[in-house]
Amino acid sequence: MAKTTTTRKSLTEAADKELKSAFSLDKFKANKGLASNVRFKEQKWIPFSPALQEALSIPGIPMGHNSMVRGKSNTGKSTMTIEIAVNAQKMGILPVLIITEMKHDWNHWKTMGFEIDDVVDTDTGEIVDQTGFFIYRDRSSLNSIEDIAAFMIDLLSEQKKGNLPYDLLFIWDSVGSIPCDMSINQGKNNPMWNAGAIATQFGNFINQQIVMSRKESSKYTNTLFIVNKVGVAPALTPMSQPRMTNKGGDTFYYDVSLCLTFGNVTNAGTSKINAVKDKKKVEFALRTKIACDKNHINGITTMGTIISTVHGFIKDDPNAVKKYKDAHVKEWADILGQGNYSVQEDTSEWDEKVATPDLFETED
Repeated sequence: MAKTTTTRKSLTEAADKELKSAFSLDKFKANKGLASNVRFKEQKWIPFSPALQEALSIPGIPMGHNSMVRGKSNTGKSTMTIEIAVNAQKMGILPVLIITEMKHDWNHWKTMGFEIDDVVDTDTGEIVDQTGFFIYRDRSSLNSIEDIAAFMIDLLSEQKKGNLPYDLLFIWDSVGSIPCDMSINQGKNNPMWNAGAIATQFGNFINQQIVMSRKESSKYTNTLFIVNKVGVAPALTPMSQPRMTNKGGDTFYYDVSLCLTFGNVTNAGTSKINAVKDKKKVEFALRTKIACDKNHINGITTMGTIISTVHGFIKDDPNAVKKYKDAHVKEWADILGQGNYSVQEDTSEWDEKVATPDLFETED
């Protein structure tokens, strides 16, 4: 009986081997439309400044991916955002600015090297608008999360048709600053509805469209960089620490390939560097903590410090601070007057706060 079973098994294996030898997997894939479109482009980056590269050990923002920077107010997020947009312009990548927080300052962008042309009224000589190699939209035309999604989908569609022949860098500043349609219609800014809208519009569609542009079959490579507001949630156990929360839910955190965080969980995690003279002071730099919390590109996760200025990032080094101060000290003369200044640092927001009941924030 055992011999008969073995014989049948051998015959079955032989028949299976014969079938496979006559089978063409390439032909099968071709017939099913599965024969191509599996290769991805070589990874390229929109570069950081040398100081930021040194602090993070990362070249920049990965093209063809979703990336996020998060942190509390005035921690360095805007400096990073402008820096990325400036370098995108230099690479011929079209920045698409989606500004929903409405703290935008073109003078700051110009100072950091973003190329903007003034539109001048020929009759009055007044500057009436700005234009240049970028696309800009804000709350005057984008009222909801769904509006933002529709705007991005339209640009991607025009690009696919050949009407917008550039790689695109979408910058959204910031998530958590705009409601969804349901919140608007119900007259209540409901965080759960907003998070659901982001999950539907971005997690289920747009975020995937961005990463699909990495395929060699895609003529253009598109990148999404979002700025995210954060809050604080209580520790889950008595021995653990308070947790950082992402405004607008966690869809983007789960979908991004790169997540960078400025500052602390419970407070800013910064120290202000001031030029002081005769009880007057000018804050000319901000020392800030920065970390790479998530990196699905090359796996590097780091923590460091860097100094943010109105002109960009500089190394967290006394010589770099002195060099920057000496180069720009004349700009502060109208406030401080002529003469020598001392440099003082306010470190009151540097260390994490001790957890207290009024520390925790909720979305509103």
